[in-house]
Amino acid sequence: MTIVTYQRDCLFGEIVNQEMILNEYGRIADKCWRAIPEHFPNVELGAHVVMPNHVHGIIVIIDNDRADAVASARRGTIYRAPTENIEQFRKPVKGSLPTIVRTYKAAVTRRIGRELNATGIWQRNYYEHIIRDEKDLQNKTDYIEANPSLWDEDDNNPQNVR
Repeated sequence: MTIVTYQRDCLFGEIVNQEMILNEYGRIADKCWRAIPEHFPNVELGAHVVMPNHVHGIIVIIDNDRADAVASARRGTIYRAPTENIEQFRKPVKGSLPTIVRTYKAAVTRRIGRELNATGIWQRNYYEHIIRDEKDLQNKTDYIEANPSLWDEDDNNPQNVR
């Protein structure tokens, strides 16, 4: 998935020698990403990277039985992931991808607002891709991990605006 900053502003840091250097905003975005499984026991995280003006990441939503076991191990309580993981019009579904993304974006916005007195962090919506097999997972993982080294050619790089 890809989540983009408002007006593609480079809020989270910069690429130096093909490496992402996070600033305070970026460290908050990264910390909130890593905390997603603490709030959603039905989630495991794959590769992710916070870029200057967007975040790429893989979110794995695990099945109900496994979610129950993970939740028990994490919190000592049982959590039931929804049987229907589709968000309905204006009705968030607990544990669904739209709810996870909305919660992540809200957490980042809230912390940045509180700690750095800033607003206007995210564009509306996000880009998602359903990973269907191991080859696709490996391709997406490779892409995410290589993203900082590809910044000079990235369409999200403001220097490449056409």
